[in-house]
Amino acid sequence: MSRWAFRCSTPKPDAPAPPGPVPAVVSFGALSVKGRALRYLSQREHSRLELEQKLGRRVLDTPEASAAAQIGQALDELSAHGLICAQRVAESVLTSRAPRYGVHRLRQTLQAKGLDAELVAATLATARATELQRARALWLRRYGTPAASAADRARQMRFLAGRGFDGAVIRAVVQGGGEPDDPP
Repeated sequence: MSRWAFRCSTPKPDAPAPPGPVPAVVSFGALSVKGRALRYLSQREHSRLELEQKLGRRVLDTPEASAAAQIGQALDELSAHGLICAQRVAESVLTSRAPRYGVHRLRQTLQAKGLDAELVAATLATARATELQRARALWLRRYGTPAASAADRARQMRFLAGRGFDGAVIRAVVQGGGEPDDPP
């Protein structure tokens, strides 16, 4: 046993005893709908659709209101306080996923979160401006050198295509050109 473990495990003689019994495990089973939504939002930004789906798996109907009504009311309150924001969700997706994925994959992710088409288009316009640089950085991290054969070049192109990058950007990166031949 280390000397620190001994010091930390022995109580001070003049320390007062805690009032009442201390629970060993804190239970989250009795959280309200709003509490659950706040817990999800504390982990990362969620869109309204994501929260509806996650809460829908946990919230049950009660004699007072249906599960959908409870969820809707809680999410309306959180939206009114500015805790649910589609713009922040889009920025979060762009910040976390843009270095690894192209515009096509980002579009799919944003649409799956139930964001408005205008917001998705504006977010993708921002991502399109740096797509060549992001694809080149990803390619350098993964491969680093130009392909020696046609099979290697095809493998590198499939890798970037699987990440959602545009075909013109993929050709520019793998063939070592400067700019894509026809920007989207």
